[in-house]
Formats: sequence, structure tokens, C-alpha cells
Amino acid sequence: MAFELPALPYAQDALAPHISAETLEYHYGKHHQTYVTNLNNLTAGTEHENASLEDVIMNSEAGLFNNSAQVWNHTFYWNSMAPNGGGAPTGEVADAIGSAFGGYDAFVEKFKEAATTQFGSGWAWLVDAGSGLEIMKTSNADLPMKHNAKALLTIDVWEHAYYIDFRNARPNYITTFLDSLVNWDFVAQNMAS
Repeated sequence: MAFELPALPYAQDALAPHISAETLEYHYGKHHQTYVTNLNNLTAGTEHENASLEDVIMNSEAGLFNNSAQVWNHTFYWNSMAPNGGGAPTGEVADAIGSAFGGYDAFVEKFKEAATTQFGSGWAWLVDAGSGLEIMKTSNADLPMKHNAKALLTIDVWEHAYYIDFRNARPNYITTFLDSLVNWDFVAQNMAS
């Protein structure tokens, strides 16, 4: 069973003007596709060939782990955004964030800090680690499931995620993500599952 590049949950230009179609052309169409292609090449003819993506992630290391985790991370990232998203959540998500962080503004501060201070390439996450919501950051392809945490939301802070639109201004990208792109419905679905 070959791994496939999942379809984007929106049109390639749907996140504009915040994230351009050009960024998605490269980030989704080139970077994400390359991880899928590499993963298929690495698993062909091995015990991982018919495994689920999650099983490959949890039972691999080095190049196989990096490519499988990046397929998962990017798919999760695309779903973490929505056209006309962003701003403060409502309902159970707002309640959980309030309980964990003392309010949405405190969450924003902690999330921005994690995403901004992730040195080099990586990710910032909102997770459920079993005792409530937490912010975590991971380097390179690392992801919450390897740390017994459930991912609820992520932002990709590899430079290719934002460089076309924001150049080297990672903090501006992070603010735009929170203000205009976060898909709180996706977060709610992840909390409920």
C-alpha cells in the first residue's frame, strides 16, 4: 500500500493573503510531496510497506522516521489552518485553554514564545499530555506522539513555511497564524477524539 499525498482541505489559494498560493505550491506541492515520495521509497519491500503511517512513525528512526513524521506533521498542519480562521476560540476549546493557561491571551503568549524560540527548524504544538493542555515545541520532524502527547494544533516554523510571504520575520508569521488562520474546529475535533 503506497502512501499518498493527502488532498489539501481547501483550495491552494484559500489562505491568501496570509499564506500565498506560491507558498503552498512549494510547501505542499514540493516539500510535502517529497516526504511522501521518500517514504514510499524507504518502505518498499520492507516490513513497513503495509503499515499505517502512525505505526511507521512509532517503529522507525533516522531517515524513515524523519520522512514518515514529516508526512504526518504536514498533513496535521494543513488541517490546523482554515480560510477565515484565527482569533479566540469558543465553547469547550475556549474553556480548556482558559483552564490550562488562565485565558486566551496567556495561551497566545506561550504559543508565540514556543514558536519563536524553536531554534532552527521545527514545530510548536498545543497538546493534551494527559493532564490538561500544554504547549510544546519539537525540532525537525519530532512530534507529540513520540512523547505520549496528543496533538491538537501545530504551526510549522521551518523557514519554507513562511519565507516566501514573511521573509525572515517568523514572529509576524506566527501572529498571522493565530489571528487569521487557526482552525479551532479542527482543535475541537482533536479534543473530542
